[in-house]
Amino acid sequence: MKHNDSIGCTVTECKYHCKDHNYCTLDYIKVVKHTSDAKDVESTDCGSFEPQ
Repeated sequence: MKHNDSIGCTVTECKYHCKDHNYCTLDYIKVVKHTSDAKDVESTDCGSFEPQ
């Protein structure tokens, strides 16, 4: 499966995870926030995630 060298990913449960390497196979991802003012890494997530 071809991966995107610009998007590293270790979430193996995602359907877009490259099974051979820790990268995403999407051309781009959408980053979303959980709070109105994101101030730390815990406030954001990959909105492109889809379970396998």
